[in-house]
Amino acid sequence: MSDQASNLRKMMEDKAETQAEEFSNVPAEDAFDQSRQSRVITITSGKGGVGKTNIAVNLSIALQMIGKRVLLIDADIGMANVDVILGSVSKRNMLDLLEDGVELQDVLVEGSHGVRYISGSSGVEKALNFTYEERRILHKKLASCGDFADIILIDTGAGLGRHVVDFVIAADEVLLITTPEPTALSDAFAVLKTYNLHTEKKNIRLIINRIFDIEECDEVTEKLNSTSKKLLNMSIESIGYIFEDRSVIECVKKQVPFIVEKPDCLASKCIKQLVDSLLHGKQMTVNKGWLSFLSEIFHFGN
Repeated sequence: MSDQASNLRKMMEDKAETQAEEFSNVPAEDAFDQSRQSRVITITSGKGGVGKTNIAVNLSIALQMIGKRVLLIDADIGMANVDVILGSVSKRNMLDLLEDGVELQDVLVEGSHGVRYISGSSGVEKALNFTYEERRILHKKLASCGDFADIILIDTGAGLGRHVVDFVIAADEVLLITTPEPTALSDAFAVLKTYNLHTEKKNIRLIINRIFDIEECDEVTEKLNSTSKKLLNMSIESIGYIFEDRSVIECVKKQVPFIVEKPDCLASKCIKQLVDSLLHGKQMTVNKGWLSFLSEIFHFGN
């Protein structure tokens, strides 16, 4: 039995390594047309503990490794999980933009390993009750984010709170993180149901985290897809998966992204393949871009 498990893991490692080599051979300049407006991608999950923020941080680093200009916005209310994973501290957050004399560059954090991000903290929570003038200020000051980022990743909180739903609906693309656990799948379906109820867009795809074999990813996708087609009349596909890897836990404890600390581990190879899928797989049409995203979040017209 142990030999069978060993052979299976060897097969997974060989496949992941082959995918990583194919990824590294793709010219960076072909990966994304920089003449287009910023690509806004929200990363969300139905429940906590599925690895959402860890994936967002490592995905950001992987994109920057091939020359993409990336901005990560931490929209997980009051948690500052991006800070924790990077081992850094944010002195300012989005709410500080409401102060006179505070500009976008003042709240941008040049984190470790080249990650540039903005902490949402209490600022995103307060966004639900902003006055017209406060929304106008934030809309104006955040607008220039698109000037220096090819890709803007929004890391939301887990669940279906209004602040999370707003970020999911406003984005042109959504990556829904889940694991094979029944509770995670149930919560992931709840996200799909809410998404389907509030928008006609269907630009949402799955990332299956902590799988033990590729077949498990296919099974999870099929379960969610068949249920979504039956109950919601919408299809859902998977953009990729990440294998269960003890290296991830070890790196979280060290507060170092696993793609930096252990670039050759299974999880790192999968992240690199996810980047390849995002940039060269089935491309989704960018209908609105960053400014329209801000307009929906702050309910403020262009």
